[in-house]
Amino acid sequence: LEALRMEQFYSAPAADTVVQPLLPMAETAPFPEPPDPKTCSPREYLECYIFPVLLPGMAELLHRAKKEKCFEKKRTKFIACDFLTEWLYNKNPKRKDESFTEFFSIPFVNDWLKDHPRPPIPLSLLLSEEEASIIIQSFWRGYRVRCDSEIQELRQWQKQLREDKNIFKRVEEFWNKQEAK
Repeated sequence: LEALRMEQFYSAPAADTVVQPLLPMAETAPFPEPPDPKTCSPREYLECYIFPVLLPGMAELLHRAKKEKCFEKKRTKFIACDFLTEWLYNKNPKRKDESFTEFFSIPFVNDWLKDHPRPPIPLSLLLSEEEASIIIQSFWRGYRVRCDSEIQELRQWQKQLREDKNIFKRVEEFWNKQEAK
């Protein structure tokens, strides 16, 4: 496994490249039988049963992490363990004929999250940079408008009008009369 490169597990070679075998193999030699998982050594078990499944998942994880800009930002919404769990569950040979299942629809994940609920993801991680900039800019524009002297005067007038007319008291009296009927 030390001679393997990650490209073998993830990307197909381009059409104009020459494919060279990564490991020297005798073409006439058939693949050896995998060892018995109950009696083989830990190293053989890892090499025959774990790594052939896990390494492509790890390669896909790295590509997704790069796509989600995990290497550029300190915090992101991407949760690597969730991605790897979903990927391994969907690539399981026992589920070959079944449709894709999202992370939160996986039965054992659903059961785990019932007993161990997660805190919600902060809004700062859910928003894109463009959406966040729009919210910040609109708040700033609103603040600048509210600081304008004419707007301050209008707000003071509205406050005074509410106090003078006792609008809340009148609304309460109206509803009391309606309920009495």
